[in-house]
Amino acid sequence: MSSAVSERVRCKSLLSRIMSASDACRFINDRDVVAASGFTPAGYPKAVPLALCERLKETGETLSITLITGASVGEELDGALSRAGVLFKRIPYQTNTSCRVGINEGRILYVDDHLSQVAGHCRRGFYGRPDVAVIEAVMITEDGKIIPSTSVGNSPTFLREARAVIIEINTSQPLDLYGMHDIYVPKDPPHTEPIPIRSPGDRIGTIFIDCDPEKIVAIVVTDMPDKPRELTPGNEQTTRIASEVVDFLEHEVRIGRLPKNLLPLQSGVGNIANSVLKGLLESRFENMTFYSEVIQDSVLDLLDAGKIEAASATSLSLSPTRLEVFYKRLNEYRDKIILRPQEISNHPEVIRRLGVIAMNTAIEMDIYGNVNSSHTFGTHMMNGIGGSGDFSRNAYLTIFMAPSTAKGGAISTVVPMVSHVDHTEHEVHVLVTEQGLADLRGLAPRERAKVIIEKCAHPDYRPALRDYFRRAESRGGHTPHILEEVFSWHSRFGQT
Repeated sequence: MSSAVSERVRCKSLLSRIMSASDACRFINDRDVVAASGFTPAGYPKAVPLALCERLKETGETLSITLITGASVGEELDGALSRAGVLFKRIPYQTNTSCRVGINEGRILYVDDHLSQVAGHCRRGFYGRPDVAVIEAVMITEDGKIIPSTSVGNSPTFLREARAVIIEINTSQPLDLYGMHDIYVPKDPPHTEPIPIRSPGDRIGTIFIDCDPEKIVAIVVTDMPDKPRELTPGNEQTTRIASEVVDFLEHEVRIGRLPKNLLPLQSGVGNIANSVLKGLLESRFENMTFYSEVIQDSVLDLLDAGKIEAASATSLSLSPTRLEVFYKRLNEYRDKIILRPQEISNHPEVIRRLGVIAMNTAIEMDIYGNVNSSHTFGTHMMNGIGGSGDFSRNAYLTIFMAPSTAKGGAISTVVPMVSHVDHTEHEVHVLVTEQGLADLRGLAPRERAKVIIEKCAHPDYRPALRDYFRRAESRGGHTPHILEEVFSWHSRFGQT
Protein backbone atom coordinates (compact mmCIF):
# COMPACT_ATOMS: atom_id res chain seq x y z
CA MET A 1 0.00 0.00 0.00
CA SER A 2 1.37 3.41 -0.95
CA SER A 3 2.23 5.97 1.69
CA ALA A 4 -0.24 8.35 0.05
CA VAL A 5 -3.11 5.93 0.68
CA SER A 6 -2.06 5.15 4.24
CA GLU A 7 -1.88 8.91 4.88
CA ARG A 8 -5.47 9.25 3.67
CA VAL A 9 -6.94 6.13 5.27
CA ARG A 10 -5.56 6.23 8.81
CA CYS A 11 -8.06 3.88 10.44
CA LYS A 12 -6.21 0.56 10.29
CA SER A 13 -9.34 -1.56 10.66
CA LEU A 14 -10.67 -0.10 7.41
CA LEU A 15 -7.66 -0.78 5.22
CA SER A 16 -9.03 -4.19 4.24
CA ARG A 17 -12.12 -2.51 2.75
CA ILE A 18 -10.17 -0.64 0.08
CA MET A 19 -11.29 -1.96 -3.30
CA SER A 20 -11.86 -0.93 -6.89
CA ALA A 21 -14.83 1.18 -7.94
CA SER A 22 -16.05 -1.81 -9.98
CA ASP A 23 -16.23 -3.93 -6.84
CA ALA A 24 -17.67 -1.14 -4.69
CA CYS A 25 -20.55 -0.37 -7.06
CA ARG A 26 -21.89 -3.90 -6.51
CA PHE A 27 -23.21 -2.74 -3.16
CA ILE A 28 -25.77 -0.65 -5.09
CA ASN A 29 -28.85 -2.66 -6.04
CA ASP A 30 -32.09 -2.19 -7.93
CA ARG A 31 -34.64 0.08 -6.20
CA ASP A 32 -32.06 1.37 -3.71
CA VAL A 33 -32.23 4.85 -2.27
CA VAL A 34 -28.72 6.19 -2.82
CA ALA A 35 -27.50 9.29 -0.99
CA ALA A 36 -24.44 11.05 -2.40
CA SER A 37 -22.23 13.92 -1.29
CA GLY A 38 -21.91 17.02 -3.41
CA PHE A 39 -23.28 20.54 -3.65
CA THR A 40 -22.83 22.28 -6.99
CA PRO A 41 -20.17 20.38 -8.96
CA ALA A 42 -18.00 20.10 -5.84
CA GLY A 43 -17.22 17.22 -3.50
CA TYR A 44 -19.39 14.65 -5.31
CA PRO A 45 -18.49 10.96 -5.93
CA LYS A 46 -17.21 10.20 -9.41
CA ALA A 47 -15.54 6.80 -9.67
CA VAL A 48 -18.36 4.67 -8.22
CA PRO A 49 -21.23 6.06 -10.37
CA LEU A 50 -19.12 5.73 -13.53
CA ALA A 51 -18.24 2.15 -12.56
CA LEU A 52 -21.93 1.43 -11.98
CA CYS A 53 -22.78 2.63 -15.49
CA GLU A 54 -19.98 0.49 -16.93
CA ARG A 55 -21.23 -2.54 -15.00
CA LEU A 56 -24.72 -2.17 -16.47
CA LYS A 57 -23.29 -1.74 -19.94
CA GLU A 58 -21.25 -4.93 -19.62
CA THR A 59 -23.89 -7.10 -17.95
CA GLY A 60 -27.02 -5.77 -19.63
CA GLU A 61 -28.81 -5.71 -16.30
CA THR A 62 -31.30 -2.97 -15.49
CA LEU A 63 -31.18 -0.92 -12.32
CA SER A 64 -33.35 1.90 -11.05
CA ILE A 65 -32.50 4.06 -8.05
CA THR A 66 -33.61 7.15 -6.17
CA LEU A 67 -30.71 9.61 -5.89
CA ILE A 68 -30.54 12.19 -3.11
CA THR A 69 -27.70 14.73 -2.96
CA GLY A 70 -27.04 18.13 -1.43
CA ALA A 71 -27.76 20.05 -4.61
CA SER A 72 -26.47 19.85 -8.19
CA VAL A 73 -23.56 17.51 -8.85
CA GLY A 74 -21.23 16.76 -11.73
CA GLU A 75 -21.53 15.01 -15.06
CA GLU A 76 -20.09 11.77 -13.66
CA LEU A 77 -23.10 11.42 -11.36
CA ASP A 78 -26.23 13.12 -12.71
CA GLY A 79 -25.23 12.99 -16.36
CA ALA A 80 -23.93 9.43 -16.53
CA LEU A 81 -26.74 7.92 -14.44
CA SER A 82 -29.42 9.78 -16.42
CA ARG A 83 -28.13 8.57 -19.78
CA ALA A 84 -27.76 5.02 -18.44
CA GLY A 85 -31.43 5.00 -17.42
CA VAL A 86 -30.52 4.44 -13.77
CA LEU A 87 -32.38 7.37 -12.23
CA PHE A 88 -35.96 6.68 -11.20
CA LYS A 89 -36.26 9.68 -8.88
CA ARG A 90 -34.00 12.68 -8.22
CA ILE A 91 -33.94 14.84 -5.06
CA PRO A 92 -33.57 17.89 -4.46
CA TYR A 93 -31.79 20.01 -7.14
CA GLN A 94 -29.97 19.49 -10.44
CA THR A 95 -28.41 21.46 -13.27
CA ASN A 96 -27.47 18.65 -15.68
CA THR A 97 -28.82 18.72 -19.24
CA SER A 98 -29.39 14.96 -19.49
CA CYS A 99 -31.12 14.89 -16.12
CA ARG A 100 -33.27 17.89 -17.02
CA VAL A 101 -34.38 16.26 -20.28
CA GLY A 102 -35.30 13.08 -18.41
CA ILE A 103 -37.32 15.06 -15.86
CA ASN A 104 -39.24 17.03 -18.49
CA GLU A 105 -39.93 13.89 -20.55
CA GLY A 106 -41.31 12.20 -17.43
CA ARG A 107 -38.67 9.44 -17.36
CA ILE A 108 -37.17 10.77 -14.10
CA LEU A 109 -39.39 11.80 -11.23
CA TYR A 110 -38.15 14.93 -9.48
CA VAL A 111 -38.72 16.25 -5.96
CA ASP A 112 -37.75 19.94 -5.90
CA ASP A 113 -37.29 20.49 -2.16
CA HIS A 114 -36.00 23.39 -0.10
CA LEU A 115 -32.32 22.66 0.44
CA SER A 116 -32.41 23.51 4.14
CA GLN A 117 -35.01 20.80 4.74
CA VAL A 118 -33.53 17.82 2.88
CA ALA A 119 -31.39 16.50 5.74
CA GLY A 120 -34.27 16.72 8.20
CA HIS A 121 -36.64 15.05 5.75
CA CYS A 122 -34.08 12.30 5.27
CA ARG A 123 -33.74 11.72 9.02
CA ARG A 124 -37.53 11.49 9.35
CA GLY A 125 -37.80 8.99 6.52
CA PHE A 126 -39.75 11.15 4.08
CA TYR A 127 -37.71 9.83 1.13
CA GLY A 128 -37.20 6.32 2.49
CA ARG A 129 -34.09 5.37 4.42
CA PRO A 130 -30.92 5.53 2.28
CA ASP A 131 -29.69 2.03 1.45
CA VAL A 132 -26.25 3.28 0.44
CA ALA A 133 -24.40 6.56 0.96
CA VAL A 134 -21.54 7.36 -1.44
CA ILE A 135 -19.45 10.14 0.04
CA GLU A 136 -16.29 11.87 -1.23
CA ALA A 137 -13.66 12.61 1.41
CA VAL A 138 -10.04 13.67 1.65
CA MET A 139 -9.26 11.51 4.67
CA ILE A 140 -10.51 8.99 7.22
CA THR A 141 -8.97 9.63 10.63
CA GLU A 142 -7.48 7.05 12.99
CA ASP A 143 -10.81 6.62 14.77
CA GLY A 144 -12.93 6.52 11.61
CA LYS A 145 -13.98 10.16 11.34
CA ILE A 146 -14.62 11.49 7.82
CA ILE A 147 -12.97 14.68 6.55
CA PRO A 148 -15.09 15.99 3.61
CA SER A 149 -13.65 17.57 0.50
CA THR A 150 -14.91 20.70 -1.28
CA SER A 151 -18.49 20.52 -0.05
CA VAL A 152 -20.38 19.34 3.01
CA GLY A 153 -23.98 19.36 1.77
CA ASN A 154 -26.02 16.65 3.49
CA SER A 155 -23.11 14.25 4.07
CA PRO A 156 -23.39 14.20 7.90
CA THR A 157 -27.01 13.01 7.77
CA PHE A 158 -26.40 10.62 4.87
CA LEU A 159 -23.55 8.94 6.76
CA ARG A 160 -25.70 8.58 9.84
CA GLU A 161 -28.85 7.31 8.14
CA ALA A 162 -27.52 5.02 5.42
CA ARG A 163 -27.48 1.26 5.97
CA ALA A 164 -24.16 0.97 4.11
CA VAL A 165 -21.47 3.53 3.27
CA ILE A 166 -19.01 3.78 0.39
CA ILE A 167 -16.24 6.35 0.81
CA GLU A 168 -14.40 7.76 -2.20
CA ILE A 169 -11.02 9.01 -1.01
CA ASN A 170 -10.07 11.60 -3.59
CA THR A 171 -6.31 12.22 -3.73
CA SER A 172 -6.81 15.16 -6.11
CA GLN A 173 -8.41 17.02 -3.21
CA PRO A 174 -5.72 18.46 -0.89
CA LEU A 175 -5.32 17.31 2.68
CA ASP A 176 -5.01 20.99 3.57
CA LEU A 177 -8.83 21.15 3.45
CA TYR A 178 -8.59 19.59 6.91
CA GLY A 179 -9.83 22.21 9.37
CA MET A 180 -12.00 24.22 6.98
CA HIS A 181 -15.23 22.39 7.86
CA ASP A 182 -17.59 23.06 10.76
CA ILE A 183 -19.90 20.09 11.23
CA TYR A 184 -22.99 20.66 13.37
CA VAL A 185 -26.19 18.63 13.05
CA PRO A 186 -29.24 20.14 14.79
CA LYS A 187 -31.60 18.03 16.86
CA ASP A 188 -35.01 17.25 15.43
CA PRO A 189 -38.34 18.20 17.03
CA PRO A 190 -39.37 17.94 19.81
CA HIS A 191 -35.78 18.28 20.99
CA THR A 192 -34.80 21.26 18.83
CA GLU A 193 -32.32 23.72 20.34
CA PRO A 194 -31.17 27.19 19.19
CA ILE A 195 -28.34 27.13 16.65
CA PRO A 196 -25.61 29.23 18.33
CA ILE A 197 -24.40 31.20 15.30
CA ARG A 198 -24.35 34.94 15.94
CA SER A 199 -21.98 35.96 13.15
CA PRO A 200 -20.89 34.26 9.90
CA GLY A 201 -17.42 33.48 11.30
CA ASP A 202 -18.67 31.52 14.32
CA ARG A 203 -17.60 27.89 14.58
CA ILE A 204 -20.01 25.69 16.52
CA GLY A 205 -19.15 22.11 15.58
CA THR A 206 -16.34 19.73 14.71
CA ILE A 207 -13.93 19.58 11.77
CA PHE A 208 -14.95 15.99 10.96
CA ILE A 209 -18.11 13.96 10.32
CA ASP A 210 -18.94 11.07 12.61
CA CYS A 211 -19.47 7.73 10.93
CA ASP A 212 -19.84 4.23 12.33
CA PRO A 213 -16.82 2.38 10.82
CA GLU A 214 -18.83 -0.84 10.77
CA LYS A 215 -21.16 0.66 8.15
CA ILE A 216 -18.31 1.40 5.74
CA VAL A 217 -18.46 -1.48 3.25
CA ALA A 218 -16.03 -0.09 0.68
CA ILE A 219 -13.33 2.53 0.27
CA VAL A 220 -12.39 3.58 -3.25
CA VAL A 221 -9.24 5.60 -3.87
CA THR A 222 -9.54 7.92 -6.85
CA ASP A 223 -7.82 10.99 -8.24
CA MET A 224 -10.70 12.26 -10.38
CA PRO A 225 -10.95 16.03 -9.82
CA ASP A 226 -14.08 18.11 -9.46
CA LYS A 227 -15.20 19.43 -12.83
CA PRO A 228 -16.58 22.87 -12.03
CA ARG A 229 -18.14 24.98 -14.74
CA GLU A 230 -16.45 27.95 -16.31
CA LEU A 231 -18.17 31.18 -15.38
CA THR A 232 -20.21 32.95 -18.03
CA PRO A 233 -18.65 36.39 -18.30
CA GLY A 234 -20.67 39.42 -17.32
CA ASN A 235 -22.01 41.84 -19.89
CA GLU A 236 -23.54 45.30 -20.10
CA GLN A 237 -26.84 44.04 -18.68
CA THR A 238 -25.30 42.37 -15.63
CA THR A 239 -23.07 45.39 -15.00
CA ARG A 240 -26.10 47.69 -14.99
CA ILE A 241 -27.97 45.34 -12.64
CA ALA A 242 -24.96 45.34 -10.31
CA SER A 243 -24.83 49.13 -10.37
CA GLU A 244 -28.52 49.35 -9.43
CA VAL A 245 -28.02 46.96 -6.48
CA VAL A 246 -24.92 48.75 -5.15
CA ASP A 247 -26.61 52.15 -5.45
CA PHE A 248 -29.62 50.82 -3.56
CA LEU A 249 -27.45 49.42 -0.74
CA GLU A 250 -25.57 52.72 -0.47
CA HIS A 251 -28.91 54.52 -0.20
CA GLU A 252 -30.05 52.16 2.58
CA VAL A 253 -26.85 52.96 4.50
CA ARG A 254 -27.27 56.71 4.03
CA ILE A 255 -30.77 56.70 5.50
CA GLY A 256 -29.76 54.45 8.39
CA ARG A 257 -31.51 51.20 7.46
CA LEU A 258 -28.22 49.31 7.03
CA PRO A 259 -24.90 49.59 8.87
CA LYS A 260 -21.85 50.90 7.01
CA ASN A 261 -20.49 47.39 6.49
CA LEU A 262 -23.95 46.15 5.45
CA LEU A 263 -25.37 42.90 6.84
CA PRO A 264 -24.18 39.40 5.90
CA LEU A 265 -24.49 38.86 2.16
CA GLN A 266 -26.01 35.88 0.38
CA SER A 267 -25.68 35.43 -3.34
CA GLY A 268 -26.89 32.91 -5.86
CA VAL A 269 -24.58 31.48 -8.53
CA GLY A 270 -24.12 32.80 -12.06
CA ASN A 271 -22.99 35.78 -14.08
CA ILE A 272 -25.49 38.21 -12.53
CA ALA A 273 -24.49 37.20 -9.00
CA ASN A 274 -20.80 37.48 -9.82
CA SER A 275 -21.33 40.89 -11.39
CA VAL A 276 -23.10 42.14 -8.25
CA LEU A 277 -20.31 40.89 -6.01
CA LYS A 278 -17.78 42.48 -8.36
CA GLY A 279 -19.72 45.72 -7.99
CA LEU A 280 -19.36 45.42 -4.21
CA LEU A 281 -15.64 44.83 -4.69
CA GLU A 282 -15.39 48.16 -6.49
CA SER A 283 -17.66 49.94 -3.99
CA ARG A 284 -16.74 51.81 -0.82
CA PHE A 285 -18.06 49.05 1.45
CA GLU A 286 -15.54 47.49 3.85
CA ASN A 287 -15.49 44.84 6.60
CA MET A 288 -18.36 42.88 5.07
CA THR A 289 -19.31 39.27 5.84
CA PHE A 290 -20.80 36.51 3.71
CA TYR A 291 -23.33 33.86 4.75
CA SER A 292 -24.49 31.83 1.80
CA GLU A 293 -24.60 28.40 0.15
CA VAL A 294 -21.54 28.65 -2.08
CA ILE A 295 -18.19 30.37 -2.26
CA GLN A 296 -17.71 31.55 -5.83
CA ASP A 297 -14.88 33.36 -7.60
CA SER A 298 -16.06 36.84 -6.72
CA VAL A 299 -16.14 35.94 -3.01
CA LEU A 300 -12.45 35.09 -3.18
CA ASP A 301 -11.87 38.44 -4.89
CA LEU A 302 -13.56 40.16 -1.96
CA LEU A 303 -11.50 38.13 0.54
CA ASP A 304 -8.28 38.91 -1.32
CA ALA A 305 -9.08 42.62 -1.28
CA GLY A 306 -9.81 42.55 2.45
CA LYS A 307 -13.42 43.57 1.78
CA ILE A 308 -14.87 40.46 3.43
CA GLU A 309 -13.74 39.33 6.86
CA ALA A 310 -15.45 35.92 6.97
CA ALA A 311 -17.28 33.74 4.46
CA SER A 312 -19.57 30.86 5.41
CA ALA A 313 -21.10 28.36 2.96
CA THR A 314 -21.55 24.67 2.32
CA SER A 315 -19.64 24.39 -0.96
CA LEU A 316 -16.84 25.82 -3.07
CA SER A 317 -18.35 26.65 -6.48
CA LEU A 318 -15.21 27.99 -8.16
CA SER A 319 -14.22 28.11 -11.81
CA PRO A 320 -11.46 25.65 -12.81
CA THR A 321 -8.81 28.38 -12.93
CA ARG A 322 -9.78 29.85 -9.60
CA LEU A 323 -10.05 26.44 -7.93
CA GLU A 324 -6.42 25.76 -8.83
CA VAL A 325 -5.36 29.06 -7.27
CA PHE A 326 -7.50 28.33 -4.21
CA TYR A 327 -5.70 25.03 -3.64
CA LYS A 328 -2.32 26.75 -3.78
CA ARG A 329 -3.40 29.38 -1.25
CA LEU A 330 -5.49 27.15 0.99
CA ASN A 331 -3.55 28.04 4.12
CA GLU A 332 -4.46 31.71 3.61
CA TYR A 333 -8.17 30.95 3.23
CA ARG A 334 -8.64 28.30 5.93
CA ASP A 335 -9.26 30.79 8.76
CA LYS A 336 -11.57 32.97 6.65
CA ILE A 337 -13.80 30.34 5.00
CA ILE A 338 -16.10 27.92 6.82
CA LEU A 339 -17.88 25.03 5.11
CA ARG A 340 -20.98 23.81 6.99
CA PRO A 341 -23.79 21.29 6.43
CA GLN A 342 -26.39 22.84 4.15
CA GLU A 343 -29.11 22.58 6.80
CA ILE A 344 -27.00 25.11 8.73
CA SER A 345 -25.79 27.29 5.84
CA ASN A 346 -29.40 27.58 4.68
CA HIS A 347 -31.16 27.44 8.05
CA PRO A 348 -34.06 29.93 8.40
CA GLU A 349 -33.28 30.57 12.07
CA VAL A 350 -29.71 31.63 11.34
CA ILE A 351 -30.62 33.61 8.23
CA ARG A 352 -33.17 35.63 10.18
CA ARG A 353 -30.94 36.13 13.22
CA LEU A 354 -28.06 37.43 11.12
CA GLY A 355 -30.30 39.68 9.01
CA VAL A 356 -28.98 38.36 5.72
CA ILE A 357 -29.23 40.37 2.50
CA ALA A 358 -30.39 37.76 -0.03
CA MET A 359 -29.59 38.35 -3.71
CA ASN A 360 -30.85 35.76 -6.20
CA THR A 361 -31.79 35.52 -9.86
CA ALA A 362 -35.21 35.03 -11.42
CA ILE A 363 -36.40 33.44 -14.64
CA GLU A 364 -39.40 35.77 -14.70
CA MET A 365 -41.25 38.18 -12.41
CA ASP A 366 -44.78 39.52 -12.60
CA ILE A 367 -46.20 42.98 -12.12
CA TYR A 368 -47.30 42.18 -8.56
CA GLY A 369 -43.90 40.95 -7.36
CA ASN A 370 -44.20 37.17 -7.66
CA VAL A 371 -41.07 35.40 -8.91
CA ASN A 372 -40.50 32.23 -10.91
CA SER A 373 -37.00 30.81 -10.51
CA SER A 374 -37.43 27.19 -11.60
CA HIS A 375 -39.74 26.64 -14.59
CA THR A 376 -39.96 27.74 -18.21
CA PHE A 377 -43.43 28.18 -19.69
CA GLY A 378 -44.96 27.03 -16.41
CA THR A 379 -44.33 23.33 -17.06
CA HIS A 380 -40.68 22.60 -17.86
CA MET A 381 -38.16 22.36 -15.05
CA MET A 382 -34.94 24.29 -15.48
CA ASN A 383 -32.91 23.48 -12.34
CA GLY A 384 -35.08 23.87 -9.25
CA ILE A 385 -35.73 26.32 -6.45
CA GLY A 386 -32.37 25.56 -4.84
CA GLY A 387 -31.64 27.58 -1.74
CA SER A 388 -33.30 30.77 -2.93
CA GLY A 389 -36.48 29.93 -1.01
CA ASP A 390 -34.57 29.34 2.22
CA PHE A 391 -33.02 32.78 1.99
CA SER A 392 -35.81 34.81 0.40
CA ARG A 393 -38.40 33.85 3.01
CA ASN A 394 -36.19 34.72 5.96
CA ALA A 395 -33.83 37.49 4.84
CA TYR A 396 -33.74 41.06 6.15
CA LEU A 397 -33.73 42.12 2.50
CA THR A 398 -34.78 39.91 -0.41
CA ILE A 399 -33.59 41.02 -3.84
CA PHE A 400 -34.35 39.21 -7.11
CA MET A 401 -32.54 40.11 -10.31
CA ALA A 402 -32.97 39.29 -14.00
CA PRO A 403 -32.44 40.84 -17.42
CA SER A 404 -35.63 42.53 -18.58
CA THR A 405 -35.79 40.33 -21.70
CA ALA A 406 -34.62 36.91 -22.83
CA LYS A 407 -34.03 35.14 -26.14
CA GLY A 408 -32.54 38.21 -27.76
CA GLY A 409 -35.42 40.43 -26.72
CA ALA A 410 -38.17 38.08 -27.94
CA ILE A 411 -39.40 37.40 -24.40
CA SER A 412 -40.22 39.82 -21.61
CA THR A 413 -39.18 38.55 -18.21
CA VAL A 414 -41.69 40.97 -16.66
CA VAL A 415 -45.17 39.52 -17.24
CA PRO A 416 -48.71 40.06 -15.91
CA MET A 417 -48.63 36.73 -14.03
CA VAL A 418 -45.68 34.38 -13.70
CA SER A 419 -46.22 30.97 -15.24
CA HIS A 420 -44.98 29.28 -12.05
CA VAL A 421 -44.64 30.79 -8.56
CA ASP A 422 -41.59 29.97 -6.41
CA HIS A 423 -41.42 33.21 -4.41
CA THR A 424 -44.62 35.03 -3.64
CA GLU A 425 -45.16 38.77 -3.41
CA HIS A 426 -45.12 38.39 0.40
CA GLU A 427 -41.36 37.74 0.55
CA VAL A 428 -40.01 39.76 -2.39
CA HIS A 429 -38.75 43.19 -1.34
CA VAL A 430 -36.81 44.41 -4.37
CA LEU A 431 -36.80 43.55 -8.08
CA VAL A 432 -33.96 44.60 -10.37
CA THR A 433 -33.33 44.49 -14.11
CA GLU A 434 -30.88 46.45 -16.22
CA GLN A 435 -33.74 48.95 -16.70
CA GLY A 436 -33.95 49.86 -13.03
CA LEU A 437 -34.87 48.86 -9.49
CA ALA A 438 -38.33 48.52 -7.94
CA ASP A 439 -38.49 48.82 -4.15
CA LEU A 440 -41.74 47.05 -3.26
CA ARG A 441 -41.64 47.40 0.51
CA GLY A 442 -44.87 48.79 1.91
CA LEU A 443 -46.64 48.89 -1.46
CA ALA A 444 -50.08 47.46 -2.19
CA PRO A 445 -50.53 45.31 -5.33
CA ARG A 446 -51.77 48.17 -7.51
CA GLU A 447 -48.84 50.33 -6.43
CA ARG A 448 -46.37 47.51 -7.06
CA ALA A 449 -47.65 46.96 -10.58
CA LYS A 450 -47.03 50.56 -11.60
CA VAL A 451 -43.52 50.63 -10.11
CA ILE A 452 -42.45 47.29 -11.61
CA ILE A 453 -43.72 48.18 -15.09
CA GLU A 454 -42.04 51.59 -15.11
CA LYS A 455 -38.79 50.59 -13.37
CA CYS A 456 -38.09 47.00 -14.47
CA ALA A 457 -39.86 46.22 -17.74
CA HIS A 458 -38.08 46.74 -21.05
CA PRO A 459 -39.39 49.79 -22.99
CA ASP A 460 -40.54 47.52 -25.83
CA TYR A 461 -42.96 45.76 -23.47
CA ARG A 462 -44.12 48.60 -21.24
CA PRO A 463 -47.03 49.71 -23.47
CA ALA A 464 -48.54 46.22 -23.50
CA LEU A 465 -48.06 45.83 -19.74
CA ARG A 466 -49.59 49.25 -19.06
CA ASP A 467 -52.54 48.39 -21.27
CA TYR A 468 -53.06 45.06 -19.51
CA PHE A 469 -52.90 46.61 -16.06
CA ARG A 470 -55.23 49.48 -17.00
CA ARG A 471 -57.88 47.07 -18.30
CA ALA A 472 -57.43 44.66 -15.37
CA GLU A 473 -57.67 47.51 -12.87
CA SER A 474 -60.96 48.64 -14.38
CA ARG A 475 -62.46 45.26 -13.50
CA GLY A 476 -61.68 45.75 -9.82
CA GLY A 477 -60.15 43.41 -7.30
CA HIS A 478 -57.32 43.60 -4.80
CA THR A 479 -54.88 42.08 -7.29
CA PRO A 480 -56.43 42.94 -10.66
CA HIS A 481 -56.11 40.28 -13.36
CA ILE A 482 -57.75 39.27 -16.60
CA LEU A 483 -57.33 35.54 -16.20
CA GLU A 484 -58.44 34.70 -19.73
CA GLU A 485 -55.49 36.77 -20.98
CA VAL A 486 -52.62 36.05 -18.61
CA PHE A 487 -51.96 32.59 -19.98
CA SER A 488 -51.88 33.84 -23.55
CA TRP A 489 -49.32 36.55 -22.72
CA HIS A 490 -46.39 34.15 -22.98
CA SER A 491 -47.36 32.89 -26.42
CA ARG A 492 -48.23 36.38 -27.65
CA PHE A 493 -44.80 37.63 -26.73
CA GLY A 494 -42.64 34.76 -27.90
CA GLN A 495 -42.90 32.28 -25.02
CA THR A 496 -44.20 29.27 -26.93
